[in-house]
Amino acid sequence: MTPPPPPFRFSRGKDNVAFDTALGDEELVAVRAALQQGRWTEVRALLARTGDDWDLRGHRLVVLGEGRSAAAWAEEWRLAEPESADAAALCATAAVFRAVAGRQSAESARDACLRAARMTPADPSPWLGLLILARRTGTDDEQVRAFDQVRGRHRGHHHGHYLMTRCLAERQKTDGDDPFHEVYEFAEWAADEAGQGSPLGVLPLVALVERYHVLAAAGALPADPTGLPFWTSSRARANLRSAFDWWLEWDGGNHPRLLLDLNHLAFVHAHAGDTVAAAALFNRIGPHATRVPWSYYDRDPKKAFRAARNVALGFGPA
Repeated sequence: MTPPPPPFRFSRGKDNVAFDTALGDEELVAVRAALQQGRWTEVRALLARTGDDWDLRGHRLVVLGEGRSAAAWAEEWRLAEPESADAAALCATAAVFRAVAGRQSAESARDACLRAARMTPADPSPWLGLLILARRTGTDDEQVRAFDQVRGRHRGHHHGHYLMTRCLAERQKTDGDDPFHEVYEFAEWAADEAGQGSPLGVLPLVALVERYHVLAAAGALPADPTGLPFWTSSRARANLRSAFDWWLEWDGGNHPRLLLDLNHLAFVHAHAGDTVAAAALFNRIGPHATRVPWSYYDRDPKKAFRAARNVALGFGPA
């Protein structure tokens, strides 16, 4: 069993919550700053070091590609080194985020992803870009096809499974709770397929959170998630227990998106009223909050995170 981390020193009065999509990857933070200044050679070195760790590569490309100036500098790199698959991958990822923001066409972003995919057939990252694009601009079938391509290259792809879970949760916006919704079946199947010790062990809990978001948006559940019976159903209790046990037994180090998993765990424990488990998770998370799920439903994520953390740690409401 992994020993608990040393206590994190919280201060109620100090604003120590940081939303950073890099999720504690210090190398990535430094290279992202370099890219903003046009130093794409540092990106080249980082991606070369990343190699075929597909989860880490996808995470780093997404964080780099979502920057506002990423597309321009990635294109400069691609023109300087037209044979570079890494340059093509970064161009494609940046194009996806531009298309999602309405700053270029979805078709041109799709073409960029397919061009990058042809250069590195084993890499799921261009298909991850297509899945991000399909979730925002595509059809259900396009989402499934992109996900299948990601999973076909890396069966345990963390970001790909998260995105597909969100896609499925957003379907069939019903007027009430729906325990047989397809997102639950998908998440439980993916977690079982991944096997014991996989980060996908948290996916059934993620499905629960994503479905709550959709139902709250539809008015079928309250906008305030605190104390809802939704978090104490038999499915929720089983998924929460399994996910918490996964964390306690996790011995795989810090996978690139671990903090996202831990924030989902803390979110559900806090709103289910399990302050002891929530406190342990907040201690591990430290200041590294993630906007999702604390922004659900239509809440200020910083205020929501700090309020839940204060209650768990015995500080009282924020």
